[in-house]
Amino acid sequence: MRRALRWLLAVCVVAATTSVALAADLRPLVQSLGTGGYAGTEKGLAQLSEAGDPAAVPVIEALQAGDLYVRKADGVVVIARKAGSDYALTDPLGGASLGEAPAGAIEKIKVNNALRRAISASLGALTLMSPDAGIRRSAADAVFKSRDATALDALNTALAKEQDSSVRRAMEQARAAITLTAGASDEDTRVAVATLAGRSDQDALALLSSVASSSSASETAKAAAASAIASVQLKLTLWGVAQNLWYGLSLGSVLLLAAIGLAVTFGVMGVINMAHGEMVMIGAYTTFMVQELFRAHAPGLFDLSILVALPAAFLVSGGVGILIERSVIRWLYGRPLETLLATWGLSLALQQAVRSIFGPSNREVGAPSWMSGAFELGGLTITYGRLWIVVFAFAVFAALLVALKRTWFGLSIRAVTQNRPMANAMGIRTAKVDALTFGLGSGIAGLAGVALSQIDNVSPNLGQGYIIDSFMVVVFGGVGNLWGTLVGALTLGTLNKFLEPYAGAVLGKILVLIFIILFIQRRPRGLFALKGRAVEA
Repeated sequence: MRRALRWLLAVCVVAATTSVALAADLRPLVQSLGTGGYAGTEKGLAQLSEAGDPAAVPVIEALQAGDLYVRKADGVVVIARKAGSDYALTDPLGGASLGEAPAGAIEKIKVNNALRRAISASLGALTLMSPDAGIRRSAADAVFKSRDATALDALNTALAKEQDSSVRRAMEQARAAITLTAGASDEDTRVAVATLAGRSDQDALALLSSVASSSSASETAKAAAASAIASVQLKLTLWGVAQNLWYGLSLGSVLLLAAIGLAVTFGVMGVINMAHGEMVMIGAYTTFMVQELFRAHAPGLFDLSILVALPAAFLVSGGVGILIERSVIRWLYGRPLETLLATWGLSLALQQAVRSIFGPSNREVGAPSWMSGAFELGGLTITYGRLWIVVFAFAVFAALLVALKRTWFGLSIRAVTQNRPMANAMGIRTAKVDALTFGLGSGIAGLAGVALSQIDNVSPNLGQGYIIDSFMVVVFGGVGNLWGTLVGALTLGTLNKFLEPYAGAVLGKILVLIFIILFIQRRPRGLFALKGRAVEA
């Protein structure tokens, strides 16, 4: 036991001594970053990269972030970060605290565009040997973009040890980019071209195009580059189609959330509710209020605020919907023009009420950490926020479908939708069903407001941007039919996104509207018409 402890102590001493020695070797290089202006900083940066010591990574990251300073009193390079009115100083190599200093006692080491490129290349080279595969992949991508020939040796060393296939492929592509940029033999050029043909992005296309148009490249290399360009362009086209499909699904899920509540109320009561967009707006402002409460009283639990906002927005918007139905709509059944004018007036009143309470300017609604960021799937970029909204939209649709099919309330709604007089004769209180259905539709609109607050500006006019699209979805899919609303939302969302690149956003919407008008001429009841004697009469 004692022998093992002695061995452990010896290992710790050797490791500590090695660490101190490495820090001592790097210290003059770190100091050189603060002398000689831009040229001196660039020279010191190159020397740090050549040293190949991962301990230099925090130093270069601080330089990139603008946190590297020179202490005027003794010329020592330090990391300085704002701490109240002064700056907290730390050792760039060891991270030890060096106390605080006023702003006048330190001078920032400035960087220009050339230095920023060199910094990215240096960080890429130094992190190629990281134990984290994600960091190695990011480092390889940084080298690919910088195409710095000084990183070639570090890249070759890392490639010899790399076991992860995806990281290895990224490193090989980075080496190919350096080869094509620096100029190489005909054989090396052909190998690099074949490697870059496996990518499907604009950077690879630009590199291959430079080879195809180069006067110094051989005809064989040019032919290989032209073939690779065709392959990359085909991949870019296919990924572009996939990206548009994702955008269409994303927009369709938003339209589904905004329209599904309208499909319920419009289908049951035949009410043209022009205030439906304001129910969406109320849901978004409820989210804002919930987040303000979390910011004030429980900032550490902010990521949970969106989960609390969902039921709160449903209850608030649903309550407002029931109040509107009981006070205004109930007196106007069977008179669609009057309901349209009344609900339009209510929408203006609700917008003005929100302006009076919250002001006319946009309100900030934050996104929780688990809805921030994005990830790449091949050539497809997917943001977590949009992904969660798509999942949420389908979850709401499934929950509503189950509620309408499996509950007494859902059965009552379907009975009233298909034959109101017969439902009334069978003892169903149609007035109560109307009020609760209007509240349900408004509550779902409130849930849509929670989702839209994560991707759109929260303002008094939030709902106006979705009310027309919601009516188009409902009419196209079939009034009162949930499956029709789903198919209509996804169809119109995808159609919009495929038309926008060619026709523009405004003309694209006009073309979609023309398509719906022509479609309704052939199928007045929409894609999925409701069945029932009263409906068909």
